[in-house]
Amino acid sequence: MKKVIQMLSFFVLLTIFISCGTAKSINHTPQIIGYNQDIPVTIKHSDTLFSSGKNYLIKNPQQLWELYVSGDALQLGLITGSVAENLVHKQESVFFSRVKEIIPSKFKQKILRQFLKWYNRKLYLHVPEEYQTEIYGISQYTTDEYDAIAPNYLRTLYLHGAHDIGHALQDLELVGCSSFAVWGDKSADGSLLIGRNMDFYAGDVFAEDKMISFVTPDKGYPFMSVGWGGMIGVLSGMNKEGLTVTINAGKSKIPLIAKTPISILAREILQYAATIDEAIAIAKSKQVFVSESIMIGSANDKKAVLIEISPENFGVYEVKNNNQLVCTNHFQSDVYRSDERNTTHILESHSKYRLDRMNELLAENEKMTPVKIAEILRNREGLHNLKIGYGNEKALNQLLAHHSVIFKPEQRIVWVSSNPYQLGEFIAYDLNKIFGDKPTGFVVLGSKELNIPKDDFINTEAYKNYEKYRVLDREFDKITSAKKNLKSEFIHQYQSANPDYWLPYYKTGMYFYEMGWYKAAEAQFQKALSKEITTLPEKRRIEGYLNRMKTNK
Repeated sequence: MKKVIQMLSFFVLLTIFISCGTAKSINHTPQIIGYNQDIPVTIKHSDTLFSSGKNYLIKNPQQLWELYVSGDALQLGLITGSVAENLVHKQESVFFSRVKEIIPSKFKQKILRQFLKWYNRKLYLHVPEEYQTEIYGISQYTTDEYDAIAPNYLRTLYLHGAHDIGHALQDLELVGCSSFAVWGDKSADGSLLIGRNMDFYAGDVFAEDKMISFVTPDKGYPFMSVGWGGMIGVLSGMNKEGLTVTINAGKSKIPLIAKTPISILAREILQYAATIDEAIAIAKSKQVFVSESIMIGSANDKKAVLIEISPENFGVYEVKNNNQLVCTNHFQSDVYRSDERNTTHILESHSKYRLDRMNELLAENEKMTPVKIAEILRNREGLHNLKIGYGNEKALNQLLAHHSVIFKPEQRIVWVSSNPYQLGEFIAYDLNKIFGDKPTGFVVLGSKELNIPKDDFINTEAYKNYEKYRVLDREFDKITSAKKNLKSEFIHQYQSANPDYWLPYYKTGMYFYEMGWYKAAEAQFQKALSKEITTLPEKRRIEGYLNRMKTNK
């Protein structure tokens, strides 16, 4: 009873504390005066085509949604929300359902909601007015189902900082991306080429409805970006000036308050910068609350650099006497050379391994082309072509990417991957045509003749086994979490579906260990150690269990 009273007292105090700090944030209203407030009239032509005036949303043959939209900030939001209403609802539902899975307790959900209100209390001060207005426009088409979490506008605003908040508070590293750029003598025609894997995973359903947005704002440069319904921030994109932006998460400490979301910063750079120097100036003017590497490619500068930004530091990494730039999830500029968090991350994570693998593959290809870049982005092996198991985060292709993109900035061409993962066809888009003499009518925007074919791996037995492994892996977790017994036949099928991957042996070892079958557990842990384990802490954990069993013998 005493513990219950203490917990209730804590909750009351927390509620009072939160209420005092969040009033302004909760009551803040974005600026809509001075913007076109006309409510869009949307026509549904079919389940795969929606239009509003000259703006439209269409699903292409590769099952990606293409959004073509123009107007001032409010109209961008209203039109996007109107034509993509079903996608906005679905993505919001998938996201919050995932939160409920992670935190099933309603009491804890209530605590989380109150905490997020307090944590995000000054978020609106760090999001430019025009983006708040655009987010407000989209929020008019969100569902009322989640009003208990926050009102529509605030909830949509919070979602734009969700990656940053999860990354900052738990260092989830849901984004373990790889990117690289080549130019000059490293490129077949001498022009700048950039490739990137966006290895963000929030569930299979979340990745079903990717959206490629082609946006012509009334201010700044027209641009394209890859994301999902309701997302105005940028993860990967290129503007009409041939400036590209991609983001790679770094190692962060826990901040005390939300500031500028990285995707919003990336959006501002894409909309308003035409050169590397302009991009750097925008980034320097912002306060962020997580660490991120932002790769900037520029047709005007004919090269790429990394902006390395964190709450405490700012650096720019530029290669010297080289025409090749590689980026994963750690910092490389001089200002972070003595940063303890960054150096520990290099030692313990899979970031350095992937960087070395990219350099290895690039060394094998003297002159890069878009097709060769696609091959590298799809590569599933480890260093020296070692078989490390499908889904291993040490691979460039972790078979979980939300999307991959290839940019050819000087020619204004971008290729975007289609499902599954980055194995499907890469669809080519010519921004000169799309933002220039785009054909009239509601048509798909890809340039079919430039597409890169799907990966033949999709048709192999190994791919079928990997998909089987993913199903068995979820089933394994369900059975063990319910404290039920695993049949030996099931374990055999589970491990045989992905035999080079360390994780099924480790999980089996843990099952045997918890059952008290130490000899069987030891054999499984030894098998796991014989594979390429993803991170140093995971390897140490397995060694710790082996040492514990030796001590108890």
